[in-house]
Amino acid sequence: MGAPCSSGVPPERSIHSSGMYKLEIELKRGNNLAVRDRGGSSDPYVKFKLAGKEVFRSKTIHKNLNPVWEEKTTLVVDCLSEPLYVKVFDYDFGLQDDFMGSAYLYLESLEQQRMIPVTLALKDPHHPDQDLGTLELAVNLTPKDSPVEERRDSTVRMSADYSSQFSSVRLSELHRKSQLWRGIVSIALIEGRNLIPMDPNGLSDPYVKFRLGPQKYRSKTVPKTLNPQWREQFDLHLYEETGGVLEITVWDRDTGRRDDFIGRCQLDLSTLAKEQTHHLELPLEESRGYVVLLVTLTASAAVSIADLSVTPLDDPQERREILKRYVSPTSGRSVNCRDVGIVQVKVMRAEGLMAADVTGKSDPFCVLELNNDRLQTHTVYKNLNPEWNKVFTFNVKDIHSVLEVTVFDEDRDRSADFLGKVALPLLHIRNGEQKSYVLKNKELTGPTKGVIYLEIDVIYNTVSLIPVCLMSFFQLFVVVVWNFELYMLPLALLLLLVWNYFFSSSRETESEHRGFMDKLYAIQDVFISVQNALDEVASHGERIKNTVNWTVPFLSWLAITALCSATVLLYLIPLRYLVLAWGVNKFTKKLRDPYMIDNNELLDFLSRVPSDVQVMQYRELKVDPGQSPSKRKRTNPS
Repeated sequence: MGAPCSSGVPPERSIHSSGMYKLEIELKRGNNLAVRDRGGSSDPYVKFKLAGKEVFRSKTIHKNLNPVWEEKTTLVVDCLSEPLYVKVFDYDFGLQDDFMGSAYLYLESLEQQRMIPVTLALKDPHHPDQDLGTLELAVNLTPKDSPVEERRDSTVRMSADYSSQFSSVRLSELHRKSQLWRGIVSIALIEGRNLIPMDPNGLSDPYVKFRLGPQKYRSKTVPKTLNPQWREQFDLHLYEETGGVLEITVWDRDTGRRDDFIGRCQLDLSTLAKEQTHHLELPLEESRGYVVLLVTLTASAAVSIADLSVTPLDDPQERREILKRYVSPTSGRSVNCRDVGIVQVKVMRAEGLMAADVTGKSDPFCVLELNNDRLQTHTVYKNLNPEWNKVFTFNVKDIHSVLEVTVFDEDRDRSADFLGKVALPLLHIRNGEQKSYVLKNKELTGPTKGVIYLEIDVIYNTVSLIPVCLMSFFQLFVVVVWNFELYMLPLALLLLLVWNYFFSSSRETESEHRGFMDKLYAIQDVFISVQNALDEVASHGERIKNTVNWTVPFLSWLAITALCSATVLLYLIPLRYLVLAWGVNKFTKKLRDPYMIDNNELLDFLSRVPSDVQVMQYRELKVDPGQSPSKRKRTNPS
């Protein structure tokens, strides 16, 4: 091959190692990789690191020791003396990924301005004699100031003021790109069809995992079926205007051992038209069966990052337009139930943060999360009192949502360290008031070191919170309710007992010998199920109590309105008619919209009322802005 591998061969030609370079990398394939799974295979993916930071991660190829990636990435390199570190891992869901080998690509030894094939021999530093296979790449190193590069970049060059404006906060272009997305991918996972059986009983316990770049989602598990019905909806983000590749894998859940892989498929989002809902039936590769999805690509216009000098709601004219849009009853606009409102968050600064590095300092950055939306600030290096001075704008999909603000310490070669967190329900926010909040631990049960200063504005449309119910006709249900008599209830139970007697007597019983560990796992599943059920019941009881106790006044008033309406309806209209109306609406939902995801209005209401644990977590810990950090530490509530 044309370039040296990881052997560290010195370069034959001397080139200057300073300046800006563009490194184009094409990850082609792997050959004879290491076995890390009990089935004699692996699920490999590749990480590229430069100067100790991860700059690219490939997709995961399942159950393959000779994977083919065919992925491309482009890096900006400012120093050729720093080699590119390539590491291969075996993906293990829920566990630590297994190391499969690493290699170095020495950039100083590459011939410039030409695509060069490279083969990297993977090694384990602790076992240097072990053969872990090879990786095949193609690389092209080009100086940023070369005529070839200038011509190539002339059509896509953007403003160069960004690097000079933020030179003091070493925020890389890749880091900035990961903050803001171009659109939202709304996915409704409907069902699976004709999946292959993975269990001895001829069935499977399937669930689905989705991946779009670094974003992941896992569906619920549907037990003992080959035609599962998931009916789940979630959102992912588009970081590129052209879309991306959505990876879909189907698994069979096995308690006590590694889950079985059923099949996979991919969806190129760039082929889908935007602002339309696409009904897709995707066949599984390397397997039989289909996954049925509803996919909608929408633009995300109200999610943004700006400086304090460019604040949308501080402009009087723009603020009037926004208020007219969401609040004014005379705006003349049609009501859009999904256009609830916007949230503007000013992240000013933090004080007295925890020291996470051995130098007694931290490299803090701030992450803001609202439902599925996630934005983050730049990193301020070696500072316990950072100033970010950023403004973030979010779409509001549910006014009962909770805004979470988390402070992390950036680390070069591992995941970020947690420094503190606050959770703020949108309905508890007072607009335009700058406050200091004491940071809490991960569980939000007690304070930790440091405070953060925020100023938040919430503007929302109260009309969009009113549900609209449509009623239509369902003949069978009408006949049953209209002719129902009380004697039919014990008669139905009697018929059920008789049917089960004859059915069970004619059914062949099949004895299954189960081992001790299988029985132990089954008992463990029962205990977990009982614990989850009791926790769910206790949580709903606390939510009902908090509704009566006026913990969230808006929801208590909503409950009063609903109870008053129910009282009037029950007084004026016979119960039989109300049950008919409810049943007509319930049973005809699938006829009106076959892919509608089921929901329960009462449970939806209770989910917006905080439980006792959440009330404690969302309690604001405010301090006097004039207090010193040392005094603030002594007076923090425990």
